[in-house]
This record gives sequence, C-alpha cells and structure tokens, in this order.
Amino acid sequence: MFSKFKGFSLVELMVAMVISLFLSAGLFSMFSMSSRNVITTSQFNQLQENGRIALALIERDVSQLGFMGDITGTDFIVGVNTTVDAAISGTDCIGAGLNNASLPNTEAAHFRTLWGYENGVSTQSLACLPDGVRDKTDVLQIKRFIGPSVAAGDDEGYYVSATSSQAIFFNNDTPSATLTNARIWEYQHHVYFIANDDNGIPVLRRKTLTENGMTNDEQLVEGIENMRILYGFDNDGDSTPDSFMPVQNVTSDMWDQVTEQIVALRIYLLVRATEADTSYTNNTVYTLGDKTILAANDDFRRKVVSTTIVLKNPVLIR
Repeated sequence: MFSKFKGFSLVELMVAMVISLFLSAGLFSMFSMSSRNVITTSQFNQLQENGRIALALIERDVSQLGFMGDITGTDFIVGVNTTVDAAISGTDCIGAGLNNASLPNTEAAHFRTLWGYENGVSTQSLACLPDGVRDKTDVLQIKRFIGPSVAAGDDEGYYVSATSSQAIFFNNDTPSATLTNARIWEYQHHVYFIANDDNGIPVLRRKTLTENGMTNDEQLVEGIENMRILYGFDNDGDSTPDSFMPVQNVTSDMWDQVTEQIVALRIYLLVRATEADTSYTNNTVYTLGDKTILAANDDFRRKVVSTTIVLKNPVLIR
C-alpha cells in the first residue's frame, strides 16, 4: 500500500537550495553594509567630537590671552614695576625673544604673552617639549592670569599680587610685600603641541606651569594630527583683524606688538580617527588655512575643524 505523502523531488530540493543561497547572500550583504555604516557613522561622530573638544580647550585660553588683572596693558619691567620672588626652580619653556620665559626677566624688552612656531620648519623652538613632537605642526605658547582673584596663593603653582601699576610674582602662600589695594591672581603659562602616544596615536598635549616649572605634560585629546594657526593683525587701529598670516611671516616686532597688533587667531585642526577601517582608503587632500596636507592613502578617516578666536582685550593688551 502506497503512502499519500511524498517528499521533495531532487529538482525541487535543488531549487530550494538555490533560493536559500540567494537569500543568505542578500542577508549577509545587508549585514556587512550595515556594519560598515555603523563604523563610518561612529568614526565621523568621533572626529567631530574630538575636534570640538580640542578647539574649546584652546579657545578658552586664547580668548583670555593677555589678561593680567588690574595691570593688563602694562608691560612687566623687573626692578621698576615688577618683582619676581621665586625664579623657576625646574624646567622652563623659554621661547624666542629677549623676554620670553615663564616669568619676566631683567631684560629691557617686551614680556611676550603669545608666541608660536612650526615644529621642524621654524628656526626657533622650545627645548622643554618632549621628543616626538610631530613635524610640520604648530606650537602655541600662552601666558595669562586666571580669574577670579583669590585670597592667597599656595605651593602648587605661581601667583601674582597686582595693582594697576605694580606686580609681584610668587609661588608660596604670600608675596614678599603687601601692595595697597592689590588682588591676587593665579598665573598660568601653557604650551600646546602635538605628539604621538605610545600606541602611535597623535594627541593634542599641553605643558602647564607648576611649582616645579614646565614639567607637567597633559594629554588632552586623542586623534589631533596637525594644527595650523594663522595670526590676525589689525593694521588700521580699529581692533579688528585686517589680515591673517602664518607663523613664518610674523616678525619679532609683531610678536612684541610694536607694529601691527595681534587681535585674533584662526586655528585649524586636522583630526584623525583613532582606529583604522580596512574597508576605507583615505586619498583626500586637506587644506589647513595656507597649508596643504597631501593624501595619506591609509585606512584612517580625517576631518578638518577650525575656528576664529577674537582676543577679548586687544586694546588693553597694547
């Protein structure tokens, strides 16, 4: 007696297998595409966020550049209107110019609160920076008071007791003399630069003044591969930038604010993903202001972010 139920024929089985194969291939292709989209979106979000954070950190410093409390706008002249109670006891970051260390010196020259150079390109540099600063990246040096004023200093950093005509730099609880109607401010010297970490990832870093000098090396934001700064100058006295130029074109008189006044900085950052994507090849040429970065032809995504920072005290800084 024959059964009423029959199985698949060989042809039906082969057709079913072929259909299943196409469905599986389609599902795999959709999964692979979705996975690549997730990686791409994640990396672009990381690039945007890292660039935003890096610019915000620099902008906070630059926007307050040259703020020196009540003595803002007056040059520090040691022995005349300035006293330095304690010199830097450890490593210092001494830049170009006669008076460009962390603290004012006895040279009859402008105390530079802003200075920069392009590492590996400019003839002058800061010897305090560690080995491995990335070539053809800008370095930025900033000095300022940090508000609000405080009741007294401490042993962890440098402070300034200042009036509108006198200043005393010190690094303990109290200055060597009491100035009438003086206020005490925390004093800070920062140097921003780019160097790789132990894993080869480029990192925006910052040297910070402490009681031991410029020995504190902070790692701020991963993936910052290049930094370019254009300096905005006021040529007609209206406190707005009339032209922007790279650091190579900034003369000594310009740094000392003798001729044109620096009233703004335009900062470009090239941000790189921290991880490679083997499904992607970067053959893009990037422009950072006046500088062109050739295609790396590697597996890292990149993005250029930029901002223009107007100095808040361009008139007083003169």
